[in-house]
Amino acid sequence: MICFPNCKINLGLNIVNRRADGYHDLETVFYPVTGLHDALEITVTNGPVERGYTFQQYGNTLDCDADKNLVIKAYQLLKESYPDLCSVDIHLLKHIPSGAGLGGGSADAAFMLKLLDQLFELHLSTAQLEQLAVQLGADCAFFIQNQPTFATGIGDVFSPISLSLKDYQIIIIKPNVFVSTKEAFAHIHPQRPTVSIVDVLQAPISEWRKNLVNDFEASIFPQHPQIEAIKQLLYDNGAEYASMSGSGSSVFGLFKPNTELPNLTLSTDYFYYKGVL
Repeated sequence: MICFPNCKINLGLNIVNRRADGYHDLETVFYPVTGLHDALEITVTNGPVERGYTFQQYGNTLDCDADKNLVIKAYQLLKESYPDLCSVDIHLLKHIPSGAGLGGGSADAAFMLKLLDQLFELHLSTAQLEQLAVQLGADCAFFIQNQPTFATGIGDVFSPISLSLKDYQIIIIKPNVFVSTKEAFAHIHPQRPTVSIVDVLQAPISEWRKNLVNDFEASIFPQHPQIEAIKQLLYDNGAEYASMSGSGSSVFGLFKPNTELPNLTLSTDYFYYKGVL
């Protein structure tokens, strides 16, 4: 069985509070980008194998050991509840860049849970799948339903949101820059916004530029001016709205439907994607 885990973008991101446990509460809207995706295939292994799985990864290289990949952790998590789960061969083709704020690893984990559920006919409910997914990462559960979602808490408390960017076009650019979590939070000053992101998103997209903010930009742009330059490049080339996604380092631009997307000249080590939402 095969599936295609897609990425997401963050529409606005407000850091509203620092918690006693050291984490931060936030507000953001996750929006799926189905055109930019990985490919994940699992098949039942013929005969027993050590650890219960084999794993092959292709495409983009990842910095973590294979055993620490979230698709492996998803399999191991499900096997704790279903110890008789058969061994599987796992093949993962990575196209979504890592360290980009696009949720590629989280998507792989969530889609792995859904794929295992289908393959072994476990008949898990959406709620059960979400409960499993959140154990793998705060935003993993978003990819179970994979629909526009208002997220609060540490990014793990979800509310559905009525929002459609159908036919809008998107460009996503990621420079060869890594932004650590520590770096992203270095200059953050939590503050609850006067207007909720959900309310801001009710306005026309042309007005988002004034009011829809990613708080991480104020922390990251001074340290990595090339990321800020990408955002300006997208606006200079006609984007209706542009923003860094999550804690970076990718930046996306939204363009009106049925307009010709610009052909941007970028360094060869930049990741570049354009498509329709």
